[in-house]
Amino acid sequence: MTKRNQHSDVLIAGGGLNGPALALALAQGGLSVTVVDQRPAPARAEVGFDGRAYALSIASKRLLSAIGIWDQVADKSQPIHRIKASDGRPGEGPAPFFLNFDADEIEEGPMGFMLEDRFLYAAFLDAMRETPGVTLISGETVTDQSAGAAGVGVALGSGETLAARLLVGCDGRGSGVAARAGIRRLGAGYGQTALVTAVRHEIHHQGCAQQFFMPGGPLAILPLAGGHHSSIVWSEESGLAARIAALDDGDFLTALKPRFGGYLGEISLAGARFTYPLSLSLAEHFVSDRVALVGDAAHGVHPVAGQGLNLGLRDVAALTEVLIMAQRRGEDIGGGVALEEYQRWRRFDSTLLALGMDAVTRLFSNDNPILRLGRDLGLGAINATPGLRRRFIRQAAGLSGELPKLLTGRPV
Repeated sequence: MTKRNQHSDVLIAGGGLNGPALALALAQGGLSVTVVDQRPAPARAEVGFDGRAYALSIASKRLLSAIGIWDQVADKSQPIHRIKASDGRPGEGPAPFFLNFDADEIEEGPMGFMLEDRFLYAAFLDAMRETPGVTLISGETVTDQSAGAAGVGVALGSGETLAARLLVGCDGRGSGVAARAGIRRLGAGYGQTALVTAVRHEIHHQGCAQQFFMPGGPLAILPLAGGHHSSIVWSEESGLAARIAALDDGDFLTALKPRFGGYLGEISLAGARFTYPLSLSLAEHFVSDRVALVGDAAHGVHPVAGQGLNLGLRDVAALTEVLIMAQRRGEDIGGGVALEEYQRWRRFDSTLLALGMDAVTRLFSNDNPILRLGRDLGLGAINATPGLRRRFIRQAAGLSGELPKLLTGRPV
């Protein structure tokens, strides 16, 4: 799988999902790209069902279509036809006031799609293998970088050196690319940990995504393909989450059931179990000398609205458009003019959404009776106001704001 190309137009550190998406989009625009991924590609692509999945917005689905990925995974996806959000306490069921978003209100088809990680990554891997101009280096890490007037040099853990006109950090919240570029991070932990797994349930989910706001953190129940499996993202106070994570499967299910409720009938565990500490992490800048940050390397957010990957793909679409247009104009794609354009396009929008999700998380992750009453009335008011409800649906679907071409399904 590994190929070597000593010089590329763009070198991407990080091969999760944003990195491959960016590589494919740039290569289709005529740029040469090298992706350095610390994980062995075949091992990750061959993972069986484990319940890890993503809620893809309409805009993200359009991007995947534009770069040739969606046709490979469409039959494995689950359309999201409804989203319900409500306040609640374990064992008590949802509060009487809630939000109910229906796809029919925006006349765009489903509001989004659930897709398992294993299918999406395998499609990216196949596409990178087949796309001229993309070089994938697996099982390697970027250990050093040095920016100059004409390009950036990169050292790998093996001692090999590579060069490019631009280095893109797609290497997550602890981004080494950002740290070596001197980009500081702002943010704080939530004191919460996400417990992630999948369940099998008796009653068909009908393509409905549920979000229960519990005092310790939100519980998301996200429909998977087939109708009788759902992905679970259960945010809980970190101390309690650690104790729950240490339980055997039977006791874990016993702890989950009062929070899950009985609306899908009997449930059983169906996937592996994972834990992730939750925090807000924002890079002070999205660019530096011949460096750009994308996805969690730029903005790590709470999973309360399932927008993490969607935010990253918005970065991918914007950076692709900026770089390809700069190349066509004969400009330096790693120069300050192009990078500042990318930062102006993405930094405000990303920061605003991240802080909005932070505010929602802090408002709902408590059992204060005054706040509880206020937020329940707020949910009810939004649900009773069609115009406001429609605006929220379009925001969640990724259809608001200044959209790059790829997010509308058009090539750059």
